[in-house]
Amino acid sequence: MPSVRTRTESLVAIATGAASPDNALMNAPFRPNSPELTDAFRRRISYLRLSVTDRCDLRCVYCMAEDMTFLPRQQVLTLEELARIARVFVSLGVEKIRLTGGEPLVRKNLSWLANEISGLPGLRELALTTNGMRLATMAADLKQAGVQRLNISIDSLRAERFREITRVGDLSAVLAGLKAAQEAGFQRTKINSVILRGRNDDEVLELVDFARQQHCDISFIEEMPLGEISEHDRAAVFVSSDELRERIEEKFQLLPSTESTGGPSRYYRFADSDSRVGFISPHSHNFCASCNRVRVTVEGRLLLCLGNEDSLDLRHLMREEGADDEALRAAIIAAMQLKPERHHFDLQERPQIVRFMNMTGG
Repeated sequence: MPSVRTRTESLVAIATGAASPDNALMNAPFRPNSPELTDAFRRRISYLRLSVTDRCDLRCVYCMAEDMTFLPRQQVLTLEELARIARVFVSLGVEKIRLTGGEPLVRKNLSWLANEISGLPGLRELALTTNGMRLATMAADLKQAGVQRLNISIDSLRAERFREITRVGDLSAVLAGLKAAQEAGFQRTKINSVILRGRNDDEVLELVDFARQQHCDISFIEEMPLGEISEHDRAAVFVSSDELRERIEEKFQLLPSTESTGGPSRYYRFADSDSRVGFISPHSHNFCASCNRVRVTVEGRLLLCLGNEDSLDLRHLMREEGADDEALRAAIIAAMQLKPERHHFDLQERPQIVRFMNMTGG
């Protein structure tokens, strides 16, 4: 079996006209005239998660090591390059873009980028995921720049515990950020909570109550096994979505919902509230069959799967190869054939993916 690098280079060479299709991998068809992105399993790709930085002002225990080395500036895509990538993906039928990190609000001039992307013809939604630490001073600017929806990470409503999980976080700053987002006019803001047994699983009902009081949605996320960590044993702290749902149903009636925000959350409605509760279950309920997403890291790697290293180096194409937009489109279309059918996470083994979540793009 050819290596990931060889397979990717073969497809890109065909897409850009540098090689003959006769030399291509026979199981990787190239459809240059496709009006939208479709992978080898006939899944339409309509959602791009675009990382604007690998840096973060928190050090959450499930996301990264306490002492991190971040990318040198020259390896990071410029705002103009990020805007160009967004433009090319939207021209290929992508309807939703989420700005991620690291923590996207640490990137200077982020509102300029949001404004450039939000005006792209054909884009249905521009969203952003944040830890909320800097949101109080930036919410209004982001709303004016065209960001339509926010996800805010809140893993605990207890200040000391919040600091323990994030290592350096200030819960009051995040709550101020949520308030500023509401005052700026953001609707259907979603709270993201990663639940760890023995750390914050006793707060699940408190978090649901808080979301309902704030008229927010909330998603509970099973921990992603990305990067090697020593702070805790991932298998020992794992709490399944099914267990969380059972706990919530002891207090609240949950009704299945067909609503979707385009991401991996499986949503339920409350009988007495307009809030929704979602579950993101990479372990217990693999969501790959309906995957409509790809990621671009801040160093320009087009990651085709959260739990797989198949990728395309867009930065090299833009900077070294001087690819124009048409060549980028062709290379991206070709690379879709490398998107695997599913990821394979195993909590009992060492992580297959050594990159941390901050390098993955949210």
